[in-house]
Amino acid sequence: MCRNIRTLHNFEPPATTDEVLAAATQYVRKVAGTSKPARDNQEAFDRAIADVAAATERLLSGLVAHAAPKDREIEASKARARAAQRYAST
Repeated sequence: MCRNIRTLHNFEPPATTDEVLAAATQYVRKVAGTSKPARDNQEAFDRAIADVAAATERLLSGLVAHAAPKDREIEASKARARAAQRYAST
């Protein structure tokens, strides 16, 4: 359920609003224990997503990077290589 939560800090280009929102959605889904809330819980679910996304934006804007920014494409290719190795051995 939380596979879409990725590290968002210190990337070039910086994390987009969509990426922050996707991470917030996955976090709220995990905490709530459901990927689709009941109709009467939808408002609370949406409000929680907005709150978590806002907190994430504040966090990312306040963090100071001590290393050079990572390249998204390079990190994605490393992740694909790790996945290929992991799933090839099963």
